[in-house]
Amino acid sequence: MNYGGKKSKDRGDKSEMNNIRTIFVTFILLAIEFTFSGLGFAQVSDTELKRVVSRGLDWLAANQTRRGNWEANGGAYPSAMTGMAGLALLAEGSTATQGKYSENIRAAVNFLVKQTRTNGLIGTESDDRYTYGHGFGLLFLSQILGEEEDDKQRFELIDVMTKAVKFCGQAQTKAGGWGYVSAKDGGDFDEGSTTITQVQALRGCRNAGIIVPKEIIDKAIDYIHKCSIRDGADGIQYNIQGGGGRPPISAAAIACLFNAGEYDSKFVPNLIKYCDKNLGDIASNNDYGHWHYAHYYFAQVKYRQGGKEWKDYRDKIYKRIVKEAAEDGSWGQGYIGKVYTTSINLTILQLENGALPIYMR
Repeated sequence: MNYGGKKSKDRGDKSEMNNIRTIFVTFILLAIEFTFSGLGFAQVSDTELKRVVSRGLDWLAANQTRRGNWEANGGAYPSAMTGMAGLALLAEGSTATQGKYSENIRAAVNFLVKQTRTNGLIGTESDDRYTYGHGFGLLFLSQILGEEEDDKQRFELIDVMTKAVKFCGQAQTKAGGWGYVSAKDGGDFDEGSTTITQVQALRGCRNAGIIVPKEIIDKAIDYIHKCSIRDGADGIQYNIQGGGGRPPISAAAIACLFNAGEYDSKFVPNLIKYCDKNLGDIASNNDYGHWHYAHYYFAQVKYRQGGKEWKDYRDKIYKRIVKEAAEDGSWGQGYIGKVYTTSINLTILQLENGALPIYMR
């Protein structure tokens, strides 16, 4: 019997099926690539990352005032903006004595030292939210101290930071937090975001060798615990009085607890789950506001976690930040100003440099 025709037909059918499978698999892979790219999951190349970071740093350097400071919209928050911009430049690897941005960093240090009041406040009482400036300014100086080679400058920094720590203690509320101004100036009002700023600055000082009274930190950590809703499962509330869970403050609180060494605290895993749920969608601004502030701290948390947690988050956050960069190197999203947003984004993009002790794993 002649089976030649049937075998030829079978081979043709198999070949056709293989072609269909190949086309189908290719289609699926292209669809996955397109979807992931659209959602921001595609990894940013090292070349593109370096280009964007370099332009951003150059923009910050070019927009520093002659006095050595940076400002938010309308000339607001000079101490806070100087601390944040200075931290972004330090994250590149430059110091006050060496590197591409050493002159900018030194000018920022000199500005903050001159801004320090006799009571230890880094800033001025005319700023209606001067604790932000005090906190970010002090955090920046704490990252400078270890690299200071000039003895005179070093002793001056130690004096400024010691007085600043004392001011923090005096500005703390009875509940253990901080408000926009000192407790005595603000009727003992406190809230989460300013509290986090002070605690991280104090931790930076302690790491730099400045004496920080243990009771100040203990009261602050207890404050964060008391502001945790259901042990952190529903986030950190606005302040000790209530106000509901806030994703940005919750992310900041985790970073603060990490800085305090509370990696195994019962609050941490609950807060991480809460933040993953509320901040995990990088493509969305959600409805909580303060997107950049939230991810300024959540990026620190994810970087500390490391491994797959950091890699997955990093790929998504880098993609969005790089995409939103302006041609001049800045970022203009948000309402506080370009210096604020640019400083935050550059800090996030440079975490892996490992140049800032406060953000190291």
